[in-house]
Amino acid sequence: MIKVRFNIDYRTVWGQRLFICGSAKSLGSWNEAKAVPLLPTGGDQWSIAVEMDQAEGKSFDYKYYLLDERFGTTEWEFGDKRRQNIDESLYETVEVRDYWRPTTDDQNLLNTSPFMQAFFKQKGKPKKNVVGGPGLSYRLQLRLPRVAEDYQVGLIGSHKALGEWEEEKVVLMGNAEFPVWELDVNFALEELPVEYKYVLYNTKTKRVEEWEGGENRYLPRSASAQEGGLTIQADEHFRFQSGNWRGAGVAIPVFSLRSESGTGVGEFEDIKKLVDWSLKTGNKLIQVLPVNDTIASHTWVDSYPYAGISVFALHPIYANLQSMGALSDRKRQKEFDKKRIALNRLDHVDHEQVMNTKAEYFKLAYAEHKEVVLKSKEFKTFFAQNGHWLLPYAVFSCLRDRFGTPDFSQWPQYSVYSEKEIAKFADPKQKHYDDVAIHYFIQFHLDKQLKEATAYARQKGVVLKGDIPIGIFRNSVDAWIAPRLYNMDCQAGAPPDDFSVTGQNWGFPTYNWEEMAKDDYAWWKERLKKMADYFDVFRIDHILGFFRIWEIPMHAVEGLFGHFNPCLPFGVDELGNWGLQFNKERYCEPFIRAYMLSEIFGAHSDKVKETYLDEFEEGKYRFKEKYTTQRKLSTHIEEIMQSGNADSEHLIWLRSQLFRLHAEVLFLPTDDASLFNPRIGFHSTYSYRDLDDRSKEVMNRLYVHYFYKRHNDFWKHRAMEKLPALKAATNMLICGEDLGMVPESVPGVMAEMQILSLAVQRMPNNPDWEFWPPSQTPYLSVTTTSSHDTSTLRGWWEEDRQEVQRFFNSILRQTGEAPVHCEPWIASEIIRQHMEAPAMWAIFPIQDLLAMDERLRRSSPSEERINVPANPQHYWKYRLHLTLEELLKEDGFSTYLRKLADESGRIRSY
Repeated sequence: MIKVRFNIDYRTVWGQRLFICGSAKSLGSWNEAKAVPLLPTGGDQWSIAVEMDQAEGKSFDYKYYLLDERFGTTEWEFGDKRRQNIDESLYETVEVRDYWRPTTDDQNLLNTSPFMQAFFKQKGKPKKNVVGGPGLSYRLQLRLPRVAEDYQVGLIGSHKALGEWEEEKVVLMGNAEFPVWELDVNFALEELPVEYKYVLYNTKTKRVEEWEGGENRYLPRSASAQEGGLTIQADEHFRFQSGNWRGAGVAIPVFSLRSESGTGVGEFEDIKKLVDWSLKTGNKLIQVLPVNDTIASHTWVDSYPYAGISVFALHPIYANLQSMGALSDRKRQKEFDKKRIALNRLDHVDHEQVMNTKAEYFKLAYAEHKEVVLKSKEFKTFFAQNGHWLLPYAVFSCLRDRFGTPDFSQWPQYSVYSEKEIAKFADPKQKHYDDVAIHYFIQFHLDKQLKEATAYARQKGVVLKGDIPIGIFRNSVDAWIAPRLYNMDCQAGAPPDDFSVTGQNWGFPTYNWEEMAKDDYAWWKERLKKMADYFDVFRIDHILGFFRIWEIPMHAVEGLFGHFNPCLPFGVDELGNWGLQFNKERYCEPFIRAYMLSEIFGAHSDKVKETYLDEFEEGKYRFKEKYTTQRKLSTHIEEIMQSGNADSEHLIWLRSQLFRLHAEVLFLPTDDASLFNPRIGFHSTYSYRDLDDRSKEVMNRLYVHYFYKRHNDFWKHRAMEKLPALKAATNMLICGEDLGMVPESVPGVMAEMQILSLAVQRMPNNPDWEFWPPSQTPYLSVTTTSSHDTSTLRGWWEEDRQEVQRFFNSILRQTGEAPVHCEPWIASEIIRQHMEAPAMWAIFPIQDLLAMDERLRRSSPSEERINVPANPQHYWKYRLHLTLEELLKEDGFSTYLRKLADESGRIRSY
């Protein structure tokens, strides 16, 4: 038997108790109900001794957790299981001295995928040293993932076995259980206590490169050591004097990449060249937009990357044709080569031509190579791992094309998903099997090409950052298979913000979180696990949606008619307690008066009254029944516009003004006839302006309470029901896009969950700031100059002269008049400030990086923008004007960019 005593420091309060649970029978065999309680031994010390048989004691795993009996909650310490390997032939007693691993320590993020898979991946396993002469046995351990390939952790101390503080006599540690480093050392009893510190040793230069800071660590005498046992000192964290780890990255959609081998669009194969450029420029991360299949209409509308028809399938547009195999018909191959070259010369992505060309090639390549590919071991492995989503996706794609629409509710057959029927449809014996299997073929190649790019990046010390849209496309495989998981009778969007004064309507159904919780968010977990095949970091688009989503009824077009879901609406009695005498007709029906119509429509007011309105009292109007909603009105206007005999510009103006009348309400009814939500932004309405002063004062208080106070704890609880389970699904580093109307509880939850926030300089989350000073960004954040939803740095500089002038004086600290254009030196200074920020990541759109070089940047900044959120029909066609091959030859620019990153501490080896 081996007697093991566990000791740990932890300051508890009344009602809290510490437990240990592990693989050994004496530690509960990982059964929490059989976990062993530790006993307080004075101060903040907790301890327990257990006996293990020799087989268990040889190697065992364990973790600590805190039980809070006041609330009935359990909190496990951070990280993977601790492991101890003991030579039972040498020791009969073991004393382990541990430190609690808090879940909110910033350094925990260094254990996530980008660091473990790329930046600090250990290619060798240095053996554990044993130093010192006969005496008492100690094992020094340090948990430290932040060690680059050419480095090793060393130990220097006051004892001669530890070099007597001389760097030349550093003792190196082993990492068989990386990220834990170990050293066994023996001391004579009279030589204790011993002082020591950890150092980082460069194995190439053969010298100590960094000592940890702070006071010396202290190794006291040990009772178990005096008995001839083993004492394990398990230390936590190297105290870096060089500061936190920080990195730089570049952001560009895959479709925007340009290479000499492309077919008019960026492809997964091009990522490798971007990795090579990133190495030259000091970037460690490449951020892209969603890469899922969006083929719904086979038109340019499918260019919208956030409307995937599957959250698992990759977009065929990113397939590199050459990598799929050349055609044996040389004449046809030459025809495609000619088309490829022509498409590659275009300034922008011609989505339809590119997809038509590739679709034609896919059919020929499939016909020629299907026998070999579909029977290969590699394909069979791919299908076995992905068949659960791949088969229904392939059938959906086949039926979409057969019936001419992705709207499965309109299909004459299979509109309601049946696993049995769909499996039968996909049977290889079916005559139409090739129409299904071609999608297996395409996805197999896409998966292979993207995985190759991912592996290439990791090998070079670069990681890919993906993007998860907050919503799913209404006419998608996911909605077809499991409509119960989504609120199909609603639309997701965003409240009014800097992007749109009337809010955004994305058209996606909202999530039925209650239904998703029934299987512990299995769909989300599968989605994230699939994403982890390709990415080490991901961005949650609109993370606010995990707290609450802006839900818009189907009858509305604009986001102004939305409300938060979940939410806490007001009842009539509660409104009365606030001092508001609620009148449903006055507050919930559009407030339309004669004087308003004259002001809004001018000379067109009489025509508007005649066509769209009924006068129910003198000077008071309501919409005619066939125009009572924005959706009805929009359909009517579109029919007139499609007739071809109308003034489209006038009709667009008329529609927007009539929409304005629809929005003349102060409260929005809910499904419960007795409950109501305030309409966001009602202060801009005539309805509000017509209230008496007392009612306005009540409404103002109601508004502030509802939108800024009422839901904070409620939404925090809802987010914490989902996010922990989703975070635990993979080891990816998570970043959240937390822009817009941010609830007060969001920053705290993101910090607790260690999800990085987004700091866009022009969109600060502090109401006292007009611009976010990069120097004030928190460590757990991504700082950036702009995003795919904003204008570029150069474009913004020319939008608002007065705003830019204030930025020039306050942020850039320049005197005098700001230049008319964002000159290269200005872009360089802005990039430099962001590089020097405390944020873990500084990630820049490639357009903003190129803005630093007069020769390389595009001539017109208006051609650089990727998306305009206010335009739901935006064509996503931006394409880099330089090929990656050309960028790789620009050594001067690469050297300059690398110098900026280096001087800012963003390309340090560790």
